[in-house]
Amino acid sequence: MPLEGWIFLIVALILIVGGLMFLRNSARSMPISEDKMERIRKRKAEMEAKDQAEEEKW
Repeated sequence: MPLEGWIFLIVALILIVGGLMFLRNSARSMPISEDKMERIRKRKAEMEAKDQAEEEKW
């Protein structure tokens, strides 16, 4: 393989690895307030209760 091919391959791998590392680092930077977390928990409990009631019908 010519030198240009190796350079292209190395640059492509560096870009892929760099992009994946950027996504991994930015995925954890989404803080959720306690108020919103409480609403999420309540909604989840409501949906689970609704699912349980539907399962009991069958």
